[in-house]
Amino acid sequence: MSRYLSRKKAINDKEQYDKLFEKRGVRKIVQYRSPSANFTTDKDLDSISCHQIVWTTGMSFEKLAERYYGDFNQWWIIAGFNKAPTESHVKNGDIIRIPKDIADGLRVVG
Repeated sequence: MSRYLSRKKAINDKEQYDKLFEKRGVRKIVQYRSPSANFTTDKDLDSISCHQIVWTTGMSFEKLAERYYGDFNQWWIIAGFNKAPTESHVKNGDIIRIPKDIADGLRVVG
């Protein structure tokens, strides 16, 4: 089942994009709205044993998931645990917490 089936859509037909629409041969563009994230409480997060690292240039949630869980596809656990949906929500010097036990991370984030 596609993750987009239940997503809200928006129609972009604003005049400011007329040149883009003309270039693409369309009159409007359908865009999917970003889903809202439901983060767990700090109390739940604090109850989990974690590795703590300092975020630096070149890091990504995928690289951290590969390093700590052996599977880059588990990046979303680290992202959710840190209340950061994407790397753009993290800056150099931020402390990133990575659940030591992936099951604990899933219980809290999933």
